[in-house]
Amino acid sequence: MGHVTADWNPMGEVYFRKSELYSMDRKWQEVADLKKFKIAAAPYGGPIALIRDDSKIMQVKGGARPIVYIFTSVGVQVASFSWKSLRVIHLAWTNTEDLMIIQEDGTVHLYDMLGSHKKTFTMGQDAKETKILECKTFRSFSGTGLAILTGSFRLFVVNNVEEPRLRRMAEVPGIEAAPSSWCVISSERQSHVLLAKENQLYLLDHGGHYQELTLELDTPVNAFIEMSVSFDHRFLALFADTGVFWVGSSDLKKKHCDFDTKSKTRPKQLTWCGGGAIVAYWENMLVMIGPDKDWVKYNVDSDVHLVAEYDGLRIIGTQTHEMLQRVPTVVEDIFKIGSMAPGAMLYEASREFHEKKSEKADEYIRMIQDQLPRAVQQCIQAAGAEYEPATQRMLLRAASFGKCFLSNMKPDMFVNMCQMLRVLNAVRDYRVGIPITYEQLKHLTLPVLIDRLILRRNWCLAVRICKYLKLPETEGESRILGHWACYKVQQTHVADDQIARAIQSKLGDTPGISYSEIASKAWECGRAGLAVKLLEYEPKAAEQVPLLMKMDHDDVALSKAIESGDTDLVFLVILSMKDKKKLGDFLMTLRNQPVAQSLYMQYCRQQNPDMLENLYEQVDDYLEMANIKVSNSCIYGSEKNVKTQIDMLHVAQENYKKGNNEFATKMTEEQIKLLTYQRNMEADLKQPYLNLSIHDTILELLLTNRTKLAEQLRKEFKVPDKRFWRIKIEALSENRDWIELEKFSKSKKSPIGFEPFVEVCYKYGNLTEANKYVPKVPAENRVRMYLRIGVLEQAAEAAFQIKSEDDLNMVLMKCGVQNKQLATKIGTMKSQLGKK
Repeated sequence: MGHVTADWNPMGEVYFRKSELYSMDRKWQEVADLKKFKIAAAPYGGPIALIRDDSKIMQVKGGARPIVYIFTSVGVQVASFSWKSLRVIHLAWTNTEDLMIIQEDGTVHLYDMLGSHKKTFTMGQDAKETKILECKTFRSFSGTGLAILTGSFRLFVVNNVEEPRLRRMAEVPGIEAAPSSWCVISSERQSHVLLAKENQLYLLDHGGHYQELTLELDTPVNAFIEMSVSFDHRFLALFADTGVFWVGSSDLKKKHCDFDTKSKTRPKQLTWCGGGAIVAYWENMLVMIGPDKDWVKYNVDSDVHLVAEYDGLRIIGTQTHEMLQRVPTVVEDIFKIGSMAPGAMLYEASREFHEKKSEKADEYIRMIQDQLPRAVQQCIQAAGAEYEPATQRMLLRAASFGKCFLSNMKPDMFVNMCQMLRVLNAVRDYRVGIPITYEQLKHLTLPVLIDRLILRRNWCLAVRICKYLKLPETEGESRILGHWACYKVQQTHVADDQIARAIQSKLGDTPGISYSEIASKAWECGRAGLAVKLLEYEPKAAEQVPLLMKMDHDDVALSKAIESGDTDLVFLVILSMKDKKKLGDFLMTLRNQPVAQSLYMQYCRQQNPDMLENLYEQVDDYLEMANIKVSNSCIYGSEKNVKTQIDMLHVAQENYKKGNNEFATKMTEEQIKLLTYQRNMEADLKQPYLNLSIHDTILELLLTNRTKLAEQLRKEFKVPDKRFWRIKIEALSENRDWIELEKFSKSKKSPIGFEPFVEVCYKYGNLTEANKYVPKVPAENRVRMYLRIGVLEQAAEAAFQIKSEDDLNMVLMKCGVQNKQLATKIGTMKSQLGKK
């Protein structure tokens, strides 16, 4: 037990421990003289970036341009590139492990951890003109934030560098020099800047408001020259020029302590160790101060860099990488000398049983019999808080030993901890170099850890973790393989066929894999041929086709869309091709794809009739070409452009001839002849006749008593007698020329009978005239005609004459109360018919 507590240091009532995570790699030791470099390290065991500090005079080896180095937490170099732009003011890492490089003119560059440039944005015109004096990064409510202080002593903040929106913070009146110190405090909805103007404190927001704050101090100070906010933005530490620390809540409403360090020198770094202590770094010395004025001093042999973590503090030196953190309560309960906690007793029982085979194990178990579930839980939790695998095994063995005496304890907690520790130990390995703790993993979440392995191209380990934890394929293995394939297509030294086969053999039909995304990445890398090959493996046409169109493989896209049977997809390709290609090439392409041509014709009928004619001409469809001309002639007819209308009908007639449609040819010829007659009559008679049918034209002539012209048209267009008689009796009735109508009815035998005469007289309200023609109607229809004009008595007589009881019943139904006499008469008629 002694070795576990060997690196513990008491601070008041709690303990802190400083343990070595790694001995740094030789390359790091050769490069990283930390006093000569600007350094940035990402939290959660993230990578480290270095660039030469131009503000310090030093001898430069090699080229004059500074080099940006990127290392893992172990000190293994993963990337480097020469910096060819303006002077770098600050380095930082985002929450997605992108390296942020801020130049003096306010330009911000983002790189991935392998040194590939991702994006650039600027921090405004003021930064460009007056340069940046100082900048700070912070964890905001929406991502990673960036704040700058410009040469005009103005503060600007971006809450999320992924979607930069620059906000100008409120200005403190009368500020004529750079503030003595400042920091950003982020809340759930807004970020504020705490600024120290000597010993005055101001809280600024981006709405233009500021608030002066007062602090409760035991001794007066001249200026606050350094300040630091905890990882979770709950606590704040201020360092004054008198060497006094003020430690309290970030809203400054609660003070934990004042602490006099007796040193007026400004610390090189001021960083929180989790939320339990503030650590100040001076030359060769770390001082850790707790909330109750307790403190611990650590000596350091060389320059170091401090990295705040969720549950501690990482100390990066030239030779080693260490972790400083408060000893978790559960670990303290088990390993503290003289502890009688249930977990400590179970741990001792396990050691007695497994190492000494001693009966004392039974005594320890009996002592905590009632608290055994709590003891098992403590051992499991303590295992998660330990970094050394040997200590983890000892604690888990103790938990397993305690479980043997419990019949109803669920194994979930034990199994989950074993799984998480196996994952943690795998990523902490020197070859991976992510020294993340169990508490950090809970805060970061497992999917984000998988993403970070993907960023480091640790595909194999990521897949093994997903399989081991039995994560869904779409969230685990498939997603990782997709990223692997996107990386694979960037290997320009490998042939397209070889890469396509390798990707297909590895991925196969794995659920959740999108070959279109991989192909898109290949196309972005300038490998269109590889992209086409990869798309052959994509089963979804809706994902294949858009990318093929984007790559200008329209013919292939059209074939794929047709094969899919998705008409919307076919229309998408057709309309895109129409915009890209020349008309002749476009129509020729459609001619080779009958399905696409048919769909496009359907589209043109509704949206683009002019294009439809070109399509029919392309395929020599004379009948459809003629039909279009006929339809268009109707449009010109409505515009009174007769010559154009007739010319279109002549073209239609020729096309009908070519299409061997004799009937349509004859009808078109007749229409041309009719239009010619109508045009001439309009010119002579000054009345509108154009585009009337032959029926309406003759009717208009008869209505205006131009009988000769009507007869001429009748003969010219061979209008049948029945049709002509109906037109003429309609015209005479509309003119109320009843005498002429009667003469016409007697002129010769009517080819249409006399029912139409009755109908037109009834239509125009002359029932007396209509009654003249009913007797001439055949007997079987006479009853209906009498009923039509409302002559019920004659209708009854006509029904009796033809001996139709059904017709009598029909007349009887029309009789109302006022026709009782007629109803009686009908009854008598029915009786007589019954006797016969």
